[in-house]
Amino acid sequence: MRNPLQEQLLKAGLVKKGKVAQVVREQTKQRQGKAPAPASTEQVDAQRLLAERAERDRALAAEHNAQLRANELRAQIRQIVEAHKIKRDGELTYRFTVEDKIQSVLVSEVQRAQLAKGALVIARHEQGFELLPRAAAEKIYARDASAIVLDHGLNTASSTSDVDDEYYKQFQVPDDLTW
Repeated sequence: MRNPLQEQLLKAGLVKKGKVAQVVREQTKQRQGKAPAPASTEQVDAQRLLAERAERDRALAAEHNAQLRANELRAQIRQIVEAHKIKRDGELTYRFTVEDKIQSVLVSEVQRAQLAKGALVIARHEQGFELLPRAAAEKIYARDASAIVLDHGLNTASSTSDVDDEYYKQFQVPDDLTW
């Protein structure tokens, strides 16, 4: 028992017999209730809980990976400092500020000059500070710039300091002035 419309479409050649049979089967399934039942609220809640758990697990895994990466970077910095630290064999006290506190290390006259030129830097190491050459400092900058506490070799000159220098050139400083 086909639908008269289906008979007309078949005669006109607009549809194929297999397609008509498939549509008839689908309509029969719908009438007999063999179509999949709508999801119950328990199933929807269970799927929502699974999705929330999966999202929370992804967030925890990302946080764990970030912590592992931070620990790895700290270990690399520690290794670089240990491998490149310069022995401090001086009697001159070199003072510098770290987090608004004045710290000091003992250096020689040569090391003091190198610190001033920027050939040496001071890096934080465990509970103290170590002197490092510029090449090691560059490696540490690539990992964590906050590990370097003093670096006079950075190009931090701003345009305002140049303007200030030009302004103060007009004032002559007496030669007999001692500081």
